[in-house]
Amino acid sequence: MNRRDAAGFKGNKQALPSKLCRSCGRPMTWRKRWAKNWDQVLYCSTACRQAAHPRSPA
Repeated sequence: MNRRDAAGFKGNKQALPSKLCRSCGRPMTWRKRWAKNWDQVLYCSTACRQAAHPRSPA
């Protein structure tokens, strides 16, 4: 999604791209703060990211 697409948003959330969270499978809708790295967004939340990559004991 480029700047022109975001400028043409006008409140129609169905027109925004979406994808599924890699951990829980919930749909994630594009957010403006993800504009620069939408391709790298894999998880819907910090909890899902941490569940997918469990920390090793220190």
